[in-house]
Amino acid sequence: MNVLERISQELGIESWKIEKAVELLDQGSTVPFIARYRKEVTGSLTDTELRTITERLSYLRNLEERKKTVLEQIESLGKLTDDLKEKIEGCLTLSALEDLYRPYKPKRETRGSKAIKKGLKPLAEFIQDGKNPDLDEEAKKYISEEKDVKNAQEAIAGALDIIAEEISDNPNYRTFIKKLAYKNGKVVAKKIEGCEITTYDTYANYSEKISTIKPHRVLAISRATKEKVLNKSIELPTETILGHISSFEINSKNNYKEVLRDTIKDSYERLIYPSVSNDIFSDLFEKAEDSSIVTFKSNLKNLLLEPPLKDKVVMGFDPGFRTGCKVAIVDKVGQVLATDVLHATLGGKGVEIAHTKCVSLLKKYKVDVIALGNGTASRESGAFLTEVLKEVPGCKYLVVSEAGASVYSASKAGEKEFPDFDVSLRSAVSIARRLQDPLAELVKIDPMSIGVGQYQHDMNPKKLKDALVGVIEDVVNLVGVDLNSASPALLSYISGISSTIANNIVEYRYTNGHFKNRQDLLKVKGFGPKAFENAAGFLRVEGDEPLDNTSIHPESYDIARSVLKHYNSTSIEDFRNKLSDVSEEEIKKEAVKMGVGEITLTDIVKNLLKPYRDPRDQNKEAHLNNSVTKIEDLKEGMTLEGTIRNVMDFGCFVDIGVHSDGLVHISELSKDYVSDINKIVKVGQIVKVVVISVDLKRNRIGLSIKQVEEKGE
Repeated sequence: MNVLERISQELGIESWKIEKAVELLDQGSTVPFIARYRKEVTGSLTDTELRTITERLSYLRNLEERKKTVLEQIESLGKLTDDLKEKIEGCLTLSALEDLYRPYKPKRETRGSKAIKKGLKPLAEFIQDGKNPDLDEEAKKYISEEKDVKNAQEAIAGALDIIAEEISDNPNYRTFIKKLAYKNGKVVAKKIEGCEITTYDTYANYSEKISTIKPHRVLAISRATKEKVLNKSIELPTETILGHISSFEINSKNNYKEVLRDTIKDSYERLIYPSVSNDIFSDLFEKAEDSSIVTFKSNLKNLLLEPPLKDKVVMGFDPGFRTGCKVAIVDKVGQVLATDVLHATLGGKGVEIAHTKCVSLLKKYKVDVIALGNGTASRESGAFLTEVLKEVPGCKYLVVSEAGASVYSASKAGEKEFPDFDVSLRSAVSIARRLQDPLAELVKIDPMSIGVGQYQHDMNPKKLKDALVGVIEDVVNLVGVDLNSASPALLSYISGISSTIANNIVEYRYTNGHFKNRQDLLKVKGFGPKAFENAAGFLRVEGDEPLDNTSIHPESYDIARSVLKHYNSTSIEDFRNKLSDVSEEEIKKEAVKMGVGEITLTDIVKNLLKPYRDPRDQNKEAHLNNSVTKIEDLKEGMTLEGTIRNVMDFGCFVDIGVHSDGLVHISELSKDYVSDINKIVKVGQIVKVVVISVDLKRNRIGLSIKQVEEKGE
């Protein structure tokens, strides 16, 4: 089976779609471009499907390259048989391939390899044959001062080391053990004596079948092991395994059954088990990692798609105690108007001064809304702002996640943008801007620092980065960006635009003024025809070509103009005024006349009808209970409203305004069974919850969405 056929079977996607998608990818087309502008070619494959195809393509191509290397290595040793070649070519995973290659792989010097150098291989074969009962006499033949074999016992020990390693290298045994492990094996975790493990107390004496263990548990055990508070192991049915190996290695007429049984046990305990258990843990971790990345991607996408608050003057309010609350006011396009520090949370005269100053700032700059960070002192700051806003009619405050704001404030990007600002003031600017446009601001922050994942710092950095960058690219291109205002950070996620070209675009704007049309992009240093093809449709320009301010690709402008002409429309606005919709039948008819695909024409018509539509929803906010400001105020049975800040495969964390987010365990999400948590809840969603437990000692809050439904609230 070739690579493309395998991807087709794995994903359940028709082979012709896979072939066309791979052809476009190999030509340098990006996933966003293919998903948006090559629907006709690929049968409307989505960006998610295309990214999965890309990932599998990379893995399987690497697998094929590794097969070639392995075959060449074994052939150079003169040990490549037709049967072995067939097995290698049929490998479906890198792990299976490496198991087959193990016996032929160059090794560091081992007890077995030393014994072979001493000429003890024939003695090992003598023992395996087992027909001659006089082993001691045979072993004496191998005593040699020159080869450092002092006596018969040393010769026998060396021969048994050779046999042990041969057994260990047998891929059939490893395959059997792994299959048995995944069926009947267990993951075991035990507390290391003398360690305090409050965080991992669930796993202090833990055992679960490999077949049922959840990804988050694998990740937790892995981290606790790294932190040296737990020991982990794989529990396997040892007697069954030893019996299986013995049935192949020991002939019923062999005179050295007991010797071979001991050797098999040594091979298993010393060589096979440590290696296989590591392989199983690696496999479990990789699957848990993949599961976690899927959840992380979903969380990040939902966060980036949180609706912007357009055309509003915003005050960013970064709460604090001792050092005061940092505030920054930004205008409707995110330019900083003013900054200050307000001592609003520690009581005394400082609060009165802060109150007066805050009212003055809000009125002076005509602030529409305050973006209040949800960190330390957020509740106290909220109480302060409630009093302030009594004097500023029309203004309100919204609670905003400040995860990653401190990372941005201390970053090179933050320093470059605001070289004269204190780090904490940059954070206040970031909080304000992320309310105005979450997408534009969050792209400046390392996605691993945004706070919507689980165990992300334990994962393969490249694998995680590639996945998250893919999400950001898809969202940025879905929304589109204004070519004349977008930051280099935002531009660098546009299809076909590298960070270098993004900086060149901004430099071009600085030197030549605003772009007048999309074609001007070709004047930017490094911006060639392929980059233009990939990028143009996702960049908006309000200039001399009205179609440049839509998501219609320049390659389809002639078709768009034909549509306008067909409906006697002088402009896009005229077209929108005349029509609310165009029927499928009419599109089919016109597609035939124009010689274009129905899908392409449908997208063009949709864009003409709604050229400036933002795919993000309208802003919603949670209504917080002002009588509940800290965890001590919570009582079991309370019904509260909050915002989901993070989703994991075992539940979601909800901000109810007491600084510590509460956990809604997956079992408390719904009265029905939840197979996929991402289909039930998402980051940014406003939910009602019932408080079901409060652990002050460990600062943990248990919440339930299910019980809200049961109470009928």
